[in-house]
Amino acid sequence: MLIFALLLSVLCCSAPAAHAYPVFAQEGYENPREATGRIVCANCHLAQKAVEIEVPQAVLPDSVFEAVVQIPYDPQIKQVLGNGKKGGLNVGAVVILPEGFTVAPPDRLTDELKEKVGKLYFQPYSETKPNILVVGPVPGKKYAEMTFPLLSPPSSSDVKYLTYPIYVGGNRGRGQIYPTGKKSNNNIYTAPLAGTVTKLEESSEGGVLLEIQGEGNKITDTVYCETSAFLVQVGDSVSLDQPLTINPNVGGFGQNQTEIVLQKPLRIQGLLVFLSFTLIAQVFLVLKKKQFEKVQLKEMNF
Repeated sequence: MLIFALLLSVLCCSAPAAHAYPVFAQEGYENPREATGRIVCANCHLAQKAVEIEVPQAVLPDSVFEAVVQIPYDPQIKQVLGNGKKGGLNVGAVVILPEGFTVAPPDRLTDELKEKVGKLYFQPYSETKPNILVVGPVPGKKYAEMTFPLLSPPSSSDVKYLTYPIYVGGNRGRGQIYPTGKKSNNNIYTAPLAGTVTKLEESSEGGVLLEIQGEGNKITDTVYCETSAFLVQVGDSVSLDQPLTINPNVGGFGQNQTEIVLQKPLRIQGLLVFLSFTLIAQVFLVLKKKQFEKVQLKEMNF
C-alpha cells in the first residue's frame, strides 16, 4: 500500500528532507491487498526483503493478544535521503486482520504489553477498514521488531469460529517510486542524452549539479546524491540511459501471512469435560485391574 509505499517510502522520522504520502495510498486503493494477494507497497518499494509475523495459535472472543512483526535489516547500513545525504533507515508495517479484529484500546492493555508497544501509533487504513492497521515510518534501529496489540471480535451470533488468515507487509528504507509515478532519488541515475560530462559539482542548494553536453543540445540537472556516488567524471563520454551513479537503494519491501483460530469458549469447556471423564475412566480401569489382580493372587494361594 502506498500508504506505506510512500508513507514509508520517503520518510525517515529524523530526515529533514523527506516526506510521507499516506493520503495518496488511501485515496488510490480502497484495499491495500490486491486480488492477486500482492500488497500494493510493492508498487513503490521495488526490492524484495523478508518480513516475519508471530501470533497465537488461537484466541477467544473479546480477548487482547499481540502480534509481533519483525523487519530484519543491518542497522549499520545507511540510505540516501530526499536531500541526497545519508541517514538511517526507517521502517513500517501494515497488518491486514480478519473482519471484526481491531487494534486493542489502551485501557485493555496490560503494563507488560504497553511496555512492548512503546510509543508506536497504529493508524487504521480507513474509516471503513479498522481491521487494516498501518504503523510508521519510524526509526528502524528502535522498531525493527514491532508489537501490535490486537483485540478479537466479541462473541455474537454473527461471529464465525474459524481459522482466519492474517497478512503482513513490512518495509525498510525509502521507495523508488512516488505515488505520481515519478522516480525518487533512491534509484540509479541514468544519462538523459548521449554526450560529454562538462560539469559535476556540489550545488549550494543541495545535491550535485550535473551538466551533459550533447550534439547541439545541453542538459543541466540536479541529482540528489553524494558526489562519491557518481561513476563518471568531468570529461567522460556517456551514452543515452547509461548508469551514472551506483544503486543507492538498501531497503525493500516484503510480505508474509499466518493463521489464527477464533476459538469458541464452549468448545474449550466441552473438551475439558471430555478429558475429565476420560481421566476418571482411566483411573477406574486401573483400580479395577488392581482389584482383579488381587483376586487372582488370592485364588492362586488357595
